[in-house]
Amino acid sequence: MKDKFLYISGFIGAVLIILLLSSAYIVNQTEQAIVLQFGEPVRVVKDAGLKFKIPFIQKVVLYDTRLLNLDPPAQEIVLNDKKRLDVDSFTRYRIVDPLKFYQTVRTETQARSKLEEIVNSSVRKVLGRITLQELLSQKRAEIMSDISNAVKIDAEQIGVNVAEVRIRRADLPLEVLQAINDRMKAERERDAKEFRAQGQQMAQQIRATADKESTIIVADAEKQAQIIRGQGDNEATMIWNKAASTDAEFYAFYRSLEAYRKSFKEKNSFVLAPDSEFFKYFNGDVK
Repeated sequence: MKDKFLYISGFIGAVLIILLLSSAYIVNQTEQAIVLQFGEPVRVVKDAGLKFKIPFIQKVVLYDTRLLNLDPPAQEIVLNDKKRLDVDSFTRYRIVDPLKFYQTVRTETQARSKLEEIVNSSVRKVLGRITLQELLSQKRAEIMSDISNAVKIDAEQIGVNVAEVRIRRADLPLEVLQAINDRMKAERERDAKEFRAQGQQMAQQIRATADKESTIIVADAEKQAQIIRGQGDNEATMIWNKAASTDAEFYAFYRSLEAYRKSFKEKNSFVLAPDSEFFKYFNGDVK
């Protein structure tokens, strides 16, 4: 009888422990909870600590209270000026209304998917009204504020508060970048050809000018040389004439010596009469 009593007592104690463990749950400082009964929310718990629920009838769903990050894939957006951009954005949000969050999206995975749709839609809507020049100007802060406000309004419908939305990077698509690079390359090549042609034209002009100036300088030099040579010849002639008029016999003798020197400079043969005028000064007839 005593053994039977101990067995029943142990069984009841085990059941009580199981019931106690099944009814107790802990909410951490970074968590908030919703108590569900048959799938319907009956209580929201935001205070941290040890809490209790009806075992086997109620269950607890925990949500994070910290600031969470959403980093969706980059999406291609067409701006108002028909420019296409690959926009990479990120969002920081917090679950502030767990009841509405559970009723609309239930899990954080579904919430991230829904919030990604909201962010992408708001980014497309706002950027679709502006131009690339406006996006790159000082108006960028205002644009980001418009995107954040649009996301916040839609995110409130699922119990989420969006702290900020930021565009990490906005790049042109690869095919557009390639087309721009090709166009820039073609423009640079065209500019290079134009500069090269201008340089060749300037070089030809410089050569032509140099040739012209060289021709003029040479012509002037030859002209001056001819003038100087003529003046020298004239002065030489005047000197010879003066010398000849002063002593005609000496002049004739000097001219004969010049003739002898030029004639006998090389081995030449002459056929002359002995009494030729050429040998006048060889015959000793000089007076």
